[in-house]
Amino acid sequence: MRLLWLFFRVGAMNELQYRVNFFIQFFQSLISLGTGLIGLALVFSHTATLRGWTSPELLAVMGVYTMMGGLIATTINPNMQRLMEDVQQGTLDYALTKPTDSQLLVSVREVRIWQVLNILLGAGIVIVAIVQLGGHVGIVDALAFVVALLLGGLMIYCFWLILTTGAFWVIRMDNIVELFQGVYQAGRWPVTVYPDWLRLGLTFLVPIAFAVTVPAEAITNRLTWQTMVGAAALALLLLGFARWFWFFGLRHYGGASA
Repeated sequence: MRLLWLFFRVGAMNELQYRVNFFIQFFQSLISLGTGLIGLALVFSHTATLRGWTSPELLAVMGVYTMMGGLIATTINPNMQRLMEDVQQGTLDYALTKPTDSQLLVSVREVRIWQVLNILLGAGIVIVAIVQLGGHVGIVDALAFVVALLLGGLMIYCFWLILTTGAFWVIRMDNIVELFQGVYQAGRWPVTVYPDWLRLGLTFLVPIAFAVTVPAEAITNRLTWQTMVGAAALALLLLGFARWFWFFGLRHYGGASA
């Protein structure tokens, strides 16, 4: 935690040198949010529900999607991009020679502080959705939402690390990462609205369902304890595999001093 806080402070100081980026990011976030809201308005101008999801419930999905996207852009994406660059250039040695856990170090070195705006905007959307739902969210539902959100973020991190570790064999992994970013756009809608084959893919191949839909279900009284247990089990499985795959990939790394 001390190491995480240290890199967060360093990243914040670096970003605060260019404060105009705050207004640029705020403008981009508003455009993205406005586009999503217009899409929801268009859908519900023709129907009252979408596969059983009402407008406030889908607003909650959009809020979680925005929050998770902000988390990815704040820390996961920049760290994975830097890791790929280090592998390509052979400069990962600088991280591997540090007296700390290598996976932890490559996962927290970069922070894009202005992307936190998306997390805050997403939280605001979730609050609006709760109000529209009548504000009937108990303590258990709130705790389930927080736990599901943390598990979803952990799964996205593990999945991205597994993809990025492939750079030890396939140097140019940029296209695969861009493909994931494209697939993540499907998280704007709950996975239950998609066909069965796509729903399975977004649940077990790319954990979009657990990252976005499950937390949204927690605050819309849709979440079952079986789903929560499944999310926890999958998160632990992905974490264990990502950890093993990381060290397996390191054995195939050839850097400047390897």
